[in-house]
This record gives sequence, C-alpha cells and structure tokens, in this order.
Amino acid sequence: HINPSAVEAMAEVGIDITAAVPTVLTDESVQASDYVITMGCGDKCPFYPGRTYLDWQLDDPAGLGVESVRPIRDEIRRRVEALIAEIDG
Repeated sequence: HINPSAVEAMAEVGIDITAAVPTVLTDESVQASDYVITMGCGDKCPFYPGRTYLDWQLDDPAGLGVESVRPIRDEIRRRVEALIAEIDG
C-alpha cells in the first residue's frame, strides 16, 4: 500500500497517487531505460551495461507523518529537475 502521508504530501502539489501501487524494478523496465534511479535498492536491482544508474539515498517515508514526508518529496523533485536539466544540457 502507499503511505497515507505520501498520498497527502503529493496531493498538496497536485499529484494524485491514491490509485498507485508499489512496483518492483524488473529486468524489462531496466532494459527499456536509459537512466535507472533507485532509492536504496543496492545489489537487488537488475544491472545492464549501457544504462546510467543513480542510487539516491533518501529517508524512507514509511510510517512518517506528512510533516516528515514533505522534505523527502521536495528533495526528490529537486533531484528530478536537476537530472532533467543535466540531460537536456
């Protein structure tokens, strides 16, 4: 299930994740990607040469209230925007 605090924090910025479900990073999804962003996946994630792998160490929002989830949400947004700017270079 999705953390209710994450649902609330995302709703605050206009993103509805109420119907979202956690998904496992599969071989197929990695093979179809140029960039693979993980958050603490480590050796459990599929690895294929030619992909750019980034492991973003972030606090786990599990069990946290919305006040603690907001900074995590904001940091993910900052990193995504920085990565897009780098790719678009």
